[in-house]
Amino acid sequence: MQALIVVDLQNDFCPGGSLAVEGGDEIVSSVNAMMDEYEAVILTQDWHPKDHSSFASQHKGKAPMETIEMPYGTQVLWPDHCIQGSEGAAFHPHLDTIRADLILRKGFRPKIDSYSAFFENDHETVTGLHGYLQARGIDKLTFVGLALDFCVHWSAVDAAKLGYEVTVVESACRAIDLGGSLQAAKAAMHEAGVTVN
Repeated sequence: MQALIVVDLQNDFCPGGSLAVEGGDEIVSSVNAMMDEYEAVILTQDWHPKDHSSFASQHKGKAPMETIEMPYGTQVLWPDHCIQGSEGAAFHPHLDTIRADLILRKGFRPKIDSYSAFFENDHETVTGLHGYLQARGIDKLTFVGLALDFCVHWSAVDAAKLGYEVTVVESACRAIDLGGSLQAAKAAMHEAGVTVN
C-alpha cells in the first residue's frame, strides 16, 4: 500500500513567511494533483511553541542560520516560525487538506527540534508515524514538500532506514540550500537507498 507524505507545506515556509523557501508556493498545485494517485495522504505540520529552543530569538547574541550545540547534536537556529495556532503555522491556503487521512504535528516539544516525520532530532524520540503506517499496512512512501534539504531529506532517510520503499519527487519539493545543504541531502538520500526523481 502506498502513501503520499506532504511535508510542512505551511505559510511560514512559503514566500512572505518568516522562513520562506524560494518558490515554496509553486508546488501546491502539483502536490494536490498527486493526491489521487495514492491510497493514503499524510500531511506533516511544523508546530512550535513560541519559546522553542531552535529559535535564534531564544539564544542571546545568536542570529538565524547560526548553529549551536544541543544535547542531541548540532542545531541550526531558525527565525521564529510555525508557532502553534499562528497564521504562519497554517497550511498553504490552496493545499487540499480535505484529502488528508492524517495530519501529523511535529516540533511541539520545546527543547528539541524535529525535522523528520518519524523522529525528533535526537533520532530516538518517535512521532508515532511509523506505528500508524504499520497498522495500515503501508510500505511504500512518496515524499513531497518543504524543505527538500531539511525536513523532506530527514524524513525520507529515516523512512528508508525503517524499511520502507521511498521515493522523493524533486519537482514537488523546494530547498533552502544553506551552505551546500541541498547537495549533502541528495547524497545522504542516495546513500540511504531513497529514489529521487
